[in-house]
Order: sequence, then structure tokens, then C-alpha cells
Amino acid sequence: MLKYRYVKYTFTTLLLCVSCLIARAQFTDSTHYHAVLSSSGAINKTNDGRSYLLNNSLNFGVKKKSITFNTSNTWIYGKQNKELTNNDFSSSVYVNLYKTFNHFYYWGLVNYNTSYSLKVNNQLLAGAGVAYSFFDKPNVYVNVSDGVLYDQSNLLVNEIYNTYRNSFRLQFHFLIKDMITLDGSHFLQSSFSNGNDYIIRSNTTLGIRLRKWISLTTALNYNRMNITRSDNLNFTYGLSLDKHF
Repeated sequence: MLKYRYVKYTFTTLLLCVSCLIARAQFTDSTHYHAVLSSSGAINKTNDGRSYLLNNSLNFGVKKKSITFNTSNTWIYGKQNKELTNNDFSSSVYVNLYKTFNHFYYWGLVNYNTSYSLKVNNQLLAGAGVAYSFFDKPNVYVNVSDGVLYDQSNLLVNEIYNTYRNSFRLQFHFLIKDMITLDGSHFLQSSFSNGNDYIIRSNTTLGIRLRKWISLTTALNYNRMNITRSDNLNFTYGLSLDKHF
């Protein structure tokens, strides 16, 4: 029941925020929307067995002059010789507030995770922090952020625990000759109370544009949850649909 309460809370918050922002955006020309749908995977078949991995994501953003609102949803599912290896879901709602000087902003985040490969029944992260962009151009973007998150988790070993984490992130985007994109988002989230309790999340994507809105993509994902002594490394390839409106 705890898991479903988390899901209900996260998506209720998402729905309310989207509704409020879209309602306000209908009366201004300065609001922009951005949606990205990606689907990739890998299949391997030999005489001894077969394996497959599917990686799907849906991101949606609303941008105004002083605030951006974004949602991110990913689902990774995989089997090897009919044995489940991955059934990992993550959903995030985050807001950036630009109210000070250029390239600096405040952020707030709510993130829900469940991961078979990382031995997590459910995890809720919520917090806030600050961020600064060293480069902020259409073809070059490099951003670092830091903040504090509250973590309430239920692990597959039936352990329930709470902790506060420092959350550091490095994010970048490079556009080469208006054709090749390289994107990365890398997190280190360490517990303040236990040095052996840290989370690493790393995602790097290389895309080659076929059209303005469609790209061939390859994605490399690495995740580690040290408290459960588990990690995963996934390499997939597929298509990405990217639309501004």
C-alpha cells in the first residue's frame, strides 16, 4: 500500500502543477513547450540463450521567462533466459525558478523510483537547491547544481529507512553542426548520516538527427545504490522524437 500511496501522491502533484501552468500559459505568448519521447533497446540471441532490454522515456517541459516546469518518466525492462533482470521505473517533477542573476536559479524536485535491479520496492525523494550554468547557449550548455533531498525508501530486504542527502548534479548538452547531440546528466546523492549510503545516477545520450524532430540515439546508463550493494549498467540504441511547440 505504501508504494501505491507514493505513486498517487507523485502523479497527483504532477497533474495539479501541469494544470495550473497550462491554464496560465493559455493567456501569454511567452510560454514554450518541449516534449521528448525516446524508445531504445538491445536484443541478444545465441545457442545458449537470449536476452533483451527495453528503455523508454517521456519528458515534457513548460518554459516561461522566470520559471520552468519539467516532468521526466523512464521505464527499463529486461530479461535474460526468461529471468527478470530489470523492471525499473522513475518519475520526476521539478521546477526551476529564475529570480536572481543570469545563469543562476533555484530548483525544487519530487522524484519517485522503484527498481528491481537496485533492490528498491519504492523510494521518494523531495528537496530543493541551487544551480548555475557556466555555459548557456543553444549549442553548448554546462550546468552544476547542489541541494538537499529527503529520502524515504522501502527496500526489497523489507527495510524502511529515512535520511537526508546532499544531491550534486552535473548536466551538459552539446550540439555539433546542428546534427549531432551529446547530452549527459550525472548525480551523486550522499547521505549526511552514513558515508557508505550513496546513490550514483549517470545517463549519457548520443543522438544523430535524421530530421529536425527525429534522431537515432544511443544511451549509456549507470546506476548504483550502495546501501543495497547493487548497480546496473545499460547500453541501448533506438529512436528519439523531439518537438518544440
